[in-house]
Amino acid sequence: MSSSSPSSSSASSDRYVVATDGACKGNPGPAGWAWVGEDGHWAAGSIPQGTNNIGELLGLLYAITDHADVRELVVQADSKYAIDTYASWMDGHRRRGWVTSAKKPVANRDILERLIEARDARRAAGLPDVILEHVRGHSGHVLNSWADERAVRASMHAAKGEELIWTSLRGLERLDVAAAPPRSAGDRAGR
Repeated sequence: MSSSSPSSSSASSDRYVVATDGACKGNPGPAGWAWVGEDGHWAAGSIPQGTNNIGELLGLLYAITDHADVRELVVQADSKYAIDTYASWMDGHRRRGWVTSAKKPVANRDILERLIEARDARRAAGLPDVILEHVRGHSGHVLNSWADERAVRASMHAAKGEELIWTSLRGLERLDVAAAPPRSAGDRAGR
């Protein structure tokens, strides 16, 4: 585990692993996103109307922007869509004027533009690109399980019409990521 506390304002740290996830109650519907770091720091947000893909992309975006000073940022995601979008597709979408090969507008353009900005800011700061690792969801991967728990919880707030962001980087308690989150009857809702 990294001994440094991740935040945009802290001194640069060498390596940090964070897992991301998104959740949606219905698709589209109330959605949530989250990232959880190897040291228990976390952030989550609720979107009253979104999709699972929006949640996945926002989890990735905030994982990157909340750790802008981490030299080797490793993001683990169970979403091939989010990984492929960041690693392969978003620059092509921009080159083609934000239209698909079928000449339709690219979905989630606003988030993709923010992801490009975050990536380009890392490059301008002389930092290497984010390392993306695909992990299987719901397979016992502890950080992914915590990210899922936070994203599902955020989607439940979204279902109440709340649009909020919560984070341990601004005073909320860190998670104990030594073990997976406790299971509850509602923790699989919305999938």
